[in-house]
Amino acid sequence: MYEGLKGRVALVTGGSSGIGRAAALAFAREGARVVIGDVDDAGGAETVSAILAADGEARFVKCDVSSEEEVRHLVAAVRDIYGALDVAFNNAGTEGVMANTVDATSDSFRRTLDINTTGAWLCMKYEIPLMLTSGGGAIVNCSSILGLVGSPGAAAYTASKHALIGLTRAAAVEYATQRIRVNAICPGYIETPMLARAGVMASDEIRHAAEALHPMKRLGLASEVANAAIWLCSSDASFVTGVALPVDGGYVAQ
Repeated sequence: MYEGLKGRVALVTGGSSGIGRAAALAFAREGARVVIGDVDDAGGAETVSAILAADGEARFVKCDVSSEEEVRHLVAAVRDIYGALDVAFNNAGTEGVMANTVDATSDSFRRTLDINTTGAWLCMKYEIPLMLTSGGGAIVNCSSILGLVGSPGAAAYTASKHALIGLTRAAAVEYATQRIRVNAICPGYIETPMLARAGVMASDEIRHAAEALHPMKRLGLASEVANAAIWLCSSDASFVTGVALPVDGGYVAQ
């Protein structure tokens, strides 16, 4: 167990399923007290129950990260419950409507950026001041391999995840001398409900084609992404900030 996370307060958005749930469970296993923010009440309750069953500590606060008022309420709840915030995993996101650049609608394009980019910015806008009151902290934003490379048919998602890396780097240099580290992780194809919604699990043929895109010839696990987030938030990564770390089985190395 990293002593740097034992007893710390961790906020995880999008913690009701997939990578967010895996991260919330991992933070709790490392000894952190976890607050989960998500729009999915039932999924959030399931994540909290799983943490409590493993003798961890967790709370759920309903939050749509595209709403400034709800994000303000979420971070205020963290402050009111625990009095501090040490680490945050800004993971809430959407795949949005998959469409080429000219076929995307204005509404769907804006909605994807509202959640994936503006949502993470709003989280940092309120997380950072609370972290500063307790001497610093670590933030990890969940981008994607499509924050590093382009992909046809995913214009809005690709734009949102590229922008998130830029936002991460800006915040990293802004607060580097104030003991706040800000990094991003860039997952490849990970076995999650989001990937299932995209149809990647629809047949063995489609799944094998997705696996073949990665040099390791397999899909990633949510727990593997969570482990990367844990490391970036730990004292073992104390000299790491402004990084966009691929967790992708070699996808972007090709």
